[in-house]
Amino acid sequence: MKFFHLSDLHIGLKLFNKDLSEDQKYIFDQIVEYAKSENPDAVVIAGDIYDKAVPSAEAVTLFDDFISALTSAIPNATIMMISGNHDSAPRVNVFRNILKNRSIYMIGQPPQTKDEYIEKVTMVDSYGNVNFYLLPFVKPSMIKEITGVDEKGNNFTYDEALHKLVERENIDESERNIFVSHQFYLPVGKNADDIDRMESEIVTVGNIDCVKADVLQPFDYAALGHIHKPMKVGSEFYRYSGTPLACSVSEAEQSKGIIVVEMKEKGNVKTEVLPLNPLRKVRIISGTLSEILKMGCDDYVTIIITDKEDLDVIDMQDRIRHEFPNLLEIRRDIERKIDYNAEFNPDEALNPYELCNAFLPDLTDEEKELLRDVINDVNNA
Repeated sequence: MKFFHLSDLHIGLKLFNKDLSEDQKYIFDQIVEYAKSENPDAVVIAGDIYDKAVPSAEAVTLFDDFISALTSAIPNATIMMISGNHDSAPRVNVFRNILKNRSIYMIGQPPQTKDEYIEKVTMVDSYGNVNFYLLPFVKPSMIKEITGVDEKGNNFTYDEALHKLVERENIDESERNIFVSHQFYLPVGKNADDIDRMESEIVTVGNIDCVKADVLQPFDYAALGHIHKPMKVGSEFYRYSGTPLACSVSEAEQSKGIIVVEMKEKGNVKTEVLPLNPLRKVRIISGTLSEILKMGCDDYVTIIITDKEDLDVIDMQDRIRHEFPNLLEIRRDIERKIDYNAEFNPDEALNPYELCNAFLPDLTDEEKELLRDVINDVNNA
């Protein structure tokens, strides 16, 4: 049994208002070509199909074209996908029962009543059954009819709710089992603050959505979505595939790819990553203005200007945009740093000028004079 593990397509995403539809189509075409050459038995997409709950017509068309091309490339394969936190669960769930007859499983909603269970798709190869458990993004409030509430009448935490939901499944651990899920799973012994999160991810306050990864133990492989950086969750076989295309500047220069999972007899699992090469990279370029203007390219670029002196260049932005037509932003690398550790005597009253000097200890005499004039102008206004 061989299958592709993908996640977080985020179709319809805009990067600093740049439309990425052409870039996404370029990546999807690569995935289809890999499918033709590798001929997987299944393709798994672990959530966040779209970037918005109500995707644009263009985004829906792009997704339709991608799935149509996949089914044409590998007509005998099973395609399975779940909704993520960016998706509208009811919309993904539309035609769920009809699509099953075409070996396409679009699972938008988790079980919500006591007689419902996690969607299970069983495929068979020469070694026996391979069971895929397809669980869309879950909030504790969605499944409280199943899990109940705590002694105070409150919903359980994400961790408690997910454990209760998985524990009620009748999982035959003598067979090969695969879990497809879109949640924030935390390796045992790890702190949520230690996990490198990307700017494009939705992060909850206090990381209340984290789930301990021990819930994954009944499964031979966990095809996970939600974290945008490729990551293993305490095991070679519990993995986030990451986004197939960089969705933020924090993902600049990351290697993206498809995880190919091959399962033989129970306990014999192998993985490899097929690289995905973008039409345009997301890059951070740093240097003086004169250096930067010599490095023009068509990539999506954040420019960091390191000149220490003020640049009296009226058309600076125009010149940079001419060399970098897909410019995302321009930043200045300011050497001066505010001294947040400065100690103050609360009994000592500082006037505004003295207060500014305390936070900016390295001002020149000329800058101090300018600061004094600005404060005087404000006070006299």
